[in-house]
Amino acid sequence: GVANSSSADARGRESESEGNMASGKYDYDLFVIGGGSGGVRASRIASGHGAKVALADDGAVGLGGTCVNVGCVPKKLMVYGSEFGRAAGESGGFGWDFKRGEADWQRLISNKDKEIKRLNGIYETYVLKKAGVEIFKSKATLIDAHTIQLADKKVTADKIMICVGGWPRQLKFEGSEHLITSNEVFFLKERPKRVVIIGAGYIAVEFAGIFEGYGCEVNLIYRKDLILRGFDKDCRKMLQNEMIKSGINVELKTQVTKIVKKSDGLEVTLDNGKVIMADIVMAAAGRTPKTDGIGLEKVGVKMEKGYIVVDEWQRTNVENIFACGDCTPTLQLTPVALHEGHCFADTQFGGLVRRADREFVATAVFANPNLGTCGFTEEQARKIFGGIKVYMSEFTPLKNRVSGAPDKAMMKIIVESHSDRVVGMHMVGHSAGEIMQGFSVAMRMGMTKKQLDSTIGIHPTSAEEFVTMRTVHHEAKDPPTSSL
Repeated sequence: GVANSSSADARGRESESEGNMASGKYDYDLFVIGGGSGGVRASRIASGHGAKVALADDGAVGLGGTCVNVGCVPKKLMVYGSEFGRAAGESGGFGWDFKRGEADWQRLISNKDKEIKRLNGIYETYVLKKAGVEIFKSKATLIDAHTIQLADKKVTADKIMICVGGWPRQLKFEGSEHLITSNEVFFLKERPKRVVIIGAGYIAVEFAGIFEGYGCEVNLIYRKDLILRGFDKDCRKMLQNEMIKSGINVELKTQVTKIVKKSDGLEVTLDNGKVIMADIVMAAAGRTPKTDGIGLEKVGVKMEKGYIVVDEWQRTNVENIFACGDCTPTLQLTPVALHEGHCFADTQFGGLVRRADREFVATAVFANPNLGTCGFTEEQARKIFGGIKVYMSEFTPLKNRVSGAPDKAMMKIIVESHSDRVVGMHMVGHSAGEIMQGFSVAMRMGMTKKQLDSTIGIHPTSAEEFVTMRTVHHEAKDPPTSSL
């Protein structure tokens, strides 16, 4: 079931000549289930190529999916908001005497809601309808490989794309009914004074910083000994220490065993015997694919641990059914879902055959301070490349010399020894996400350490540290133990 240039070209020409009329015996050339990042992009691009396209979204979070409604966008707005209180406290050294008051939480949520509503409207009116995509605000269930059951009718499609995304993992223990997740945290009616967060992935770490910035007492509970599993270990240690310095209490190697609702809040008991009182307890212990109850098993789509198994063309084991984004075992990032959906539509309907390329995808954790990363961690690089050289720098940012803020910055470069190619770049510090985006372009182009060293920096910035590190911090010379 691998697409080829000639068949894709033929499909592209056929769609172009017929306009947006379904070809053959089906109602649609493409039916997309899920109106998140991947689904919206796949449907819009396919329609632009001349296919007749429809999209169904169950309305669980809204058009635009997790990212727009209960993920990246509102989260980043709240991150921005959390920084103003800190800025007021750090302004004294620069001659200002701002008094840090108490934030109007309801105003924050109201303004956030207005922006999300605006984006929902753009997705529906300008992104989808203007592109010629028919929208069904309904749950969609597969009846067979070409038939979809909607709320009030059945429709058929030549190809079906599943983009149902993920859902917060539901924890079960005594009193777990009192938990909230990232689905509910964006709609709190008032600012909680005491917050407990279960987990230490990027969602948990980001919200710990948000609530701390808004003046809340924050406890982060994690069953292991170091936050952000999967990121570079030096960055994990650095950020964990910075979080503790900021006033966040990090309880490691422990779990919540029960929650009891009391008159003065929620009583949270840990398995180490500690008891913490909280106004909210947020579970941020991962996400699971939202693939239950949409007929995948009925039509024989292969799944593993709830994820839809796809090949390099986003195709499932059922020839005409495809999937992309967080419901597949891919990088769980909005831009990756967009890229996968775009590649699918170009290949199947546009005559441009291309696979999703996930090499050197940069990403950021919008904690306080940020963590930005691109490429391999040191642990991964040691296994894959064997011989590596590591360059590291830890420093106090210039601004903090005057503001008195305690946080430091750290940068790390990982170089494959025999080729001199930069295979990993990592940063803990403010604006790390913004800084890492540019370097990811260079890494994708095969940048070497020599080329990095030959680049003149912008002074004074934190980013220039990446082009001024000359001394090897440490290196590894063991043979590789795994392959790419």
